[in-house]
Amino acid sequence: MLLHVIARGKIARTPEAELVARYEKRLTWPVKLTELPETGGRVAEPQAPFRTVLLDEKGRDLSSEQLAGQLEKWRDGGIRECRFVLGAADGHSDAERAEADLLLAFGSATWPHLLARAMLLEQLFRATSILAGHPYHRAG
Repeated sequence: MLLHVIARGKIARTPEAELVARYEKRLTWPVKLTELPETGGRVAEPQAPFRTVLLDEKGRDLSSEQLAGQLEKWRDGGIRECRFVLGAADGHSDAERAEADLLLAFGSATWPHLLARAMLLEQLFRATSILAGHPYHRAG
């Protein structure tokens, strides 16, 4: 299953970009990173079954194991792509929230967008490591 991270804004050459690149390289699942401008711009609808996860302050606070379990369920159910969408500074619209398959939050704190992107890549690496039985989850 393709893990597709779609984010508003450019990450450029920042310490967060280094973290994103580090976890992107470590992921054994296929991963794609797409940056959109702050406003406008769209990603084409995939032809295969997919799910959409919005990173949202109103979302569910899943443990790493719960996130791994959800990815496993979707993958084993024939889902070919999981899109993780980080919105612009104003977040997501009510319509976008209603259409999403999952709203995901990283706790009740508010995180800077670039740091949230790095945290997401780490959690995706951690989730896929859990599914592979790799010791990173407990050793990391």
